[in-house]
Amino acid sequence: MMDLLKLQTEYAGVVSINLFVTLLCACIVIGHLLEENRWMNESITAIAIGLCTGFVILLTTGGTSSHLLMFSEDLFFIYLLPPIIFNAGFQVKKKHFFRNFVKIMLFGAVGTFLSFAIVSFGAAQIFKKMDIGGLELGDYLAIGTIFSATDSVCTLQVLNQNETPFLYSLVFGEGVVNDATSVVLFNAIQSFDLSHISSTTALQLLGNFLYLFIISTLLGVFAGLLSAYIIKKLYFGRHSTDREVAIMILMAYLSYMMAELFELSAILTVFFCGIVMSHYTWHNVTDNSRITTKHTFATMSFIAEIFIFLYVGMDALDIERWKVVSTSPGKSIGVSAILLGLAGVGRAASVFPLSFLNNLTKKAPEDKINIKQQVIIWWAGLIRGAVSVALAYKQFAREGYNQTQGTAIMITSTISVVLFTTVVFGLLTKPLIILLIPQKTRDVSSGPTTPNFKTRESTLTFPLLVNEQNLESGQTDAGTQNVLIDQMEGESQNGPRRPRLDRQLSATSTVHHYWRKYDDSFMRPMFGGRGFTQPVPGEPIDPSVTARRPESP
Repeated sequence: MMDLLKLQTEYAGVVSINLFVTLLCACIVIGHLLEENRWMNESITAIAIGLCTGFVILLTTGGTSSHLLMFSEDLFFIYLLPPIIFNAGFQVKKKHFFRNFVKIMLFGAVGTFLSFAIVSFGAAQIFKKMDIGGLELGDYLAIGTIFSATDSVCTLQVLNQNETPFLYSLVFGEGVVNDATSVVLFNAIQSFDLSHISSTTALQLLGNFLYLFIISTLLGVFAGLLSAYIIKKLYFGRHSTDREVAIMILMAYLSYMMAELFELSAILTVFFCGIVMSHYTWHNVTDNSRITTKHTFATMSFIAEIFIFLYVGMDALDIERWKVVSTSPGKSIGVSAILLGLAGVGRAASVFPLSFLNNLTKKAPEDKINIKQQVIIWWAGLIRGAVSVALAYKQFAREGYNQTQGTAIMITSTISVVLFTTVVFGLLTKPLIILLIPQKTRDVSSGPTTPNFKTRESTLTFPLLVNEQNLESGQTDAGTQNVLIDQMEGESQNGPRRPRLDRQLSATSTVHHYWRKYDDSFMRPMFGGRGFTQPVPGEPIDPSVTARRPESP
């Protein structure tokens, strides 16, 4: 009898996995067919399919279940989140990201703190009067982190990295730093004994946050540099490109798991590991490995994102949780509306004042954030996603599902807010961006971020003594190549390029200039990178072949 029950359980698991994989394929196909749709995107498509599937499962099981797989925060944090965050760092346009690094940190770190404070304080004051029950100080602080974690996927799917590089890098970078800050804050709160609060608790919390933030970043940089050094010295590509690809994937995942092992912020670690790998490691492998890794990381990230949204759609109909809150549906709806309002207020309080402070310190118009861009940044941060769901499960379901009405309401309200913001705000994102950023403005705002060697005249791009043939054939030194490519990519974010002499004079006083000198003189010779990669036996050496190497992520 036991053997028969075990076989039935195993068979049911196989059927569930088959159905879930089929749904993933359906999400990809339908998302492709709706690619040009003005309203829909793949996130909304996956959630809609998840909701429909959950409803069908509810009918077929007699109202006992709505999902094929049980959600686990370990599944999310260990298997689904790493490829998404790593690919974000690996594919980021580093030039625009670090050019706007101060703004990104201002919105992503300082802005998250402001939003966290507003949401936590508002939730504590309002929910105590509503008598939800079962919530303590740690829960209110956790609510602040849960609803400060944004999901800018819908906005990024509409924005074009080449058409609006400034806005894209700002929304993208702020989203990653925001998620990392929220998770670090969440973990810092979990590690504190909030039953004994003193005057130094806030300072201790800030110190713990800075420690996690800095050490996690350094660990990611170390892992990326280690992978670059290993691949540069051992020449895996001379025997097998498979080994190069394997070592890059495993080193990236190892950085994430090491951060988890040392109880650091794995999101920050793997993000900066991705940035360092794309800057050094990626240039040390063969051309075949470059193409393979670029598409492999993007594919893994894409599948993980669809998986998460599909599951959130199915889990929204979990009958067990809704039974607990069904005794007070008005209270559940009220909590969801309050959380949504607090998230919007907290987001506004972080975006518009910080943009005003940023604009006060900038003189050039192209360095300022205009009101339309501020609205898009605010809008992108209104959408809540998988990180909020995972943190809600981790906080309110750690002792088992639905222990109290308060914890059940918080989980259902979190899912409701995620569904509402993703679907409703996601549907309106594309029309809003089209309205605020007309096509002509987007086309003129910036040229391609990738240099096009075949279509630009050398007399307009390079100094008099260097032409594009020298660059393509490798006859210039690496430092000169980097400067030339920077000049080719150096078009202003909001208008035509400044005169070359003006750009060069202003560049001498920037951090980026000094970092590039240090990078060319020390880092690249040791760890590899563009212009410092030694040829691998068997690789093409013909200049016409070399010039067609794949674009750096």
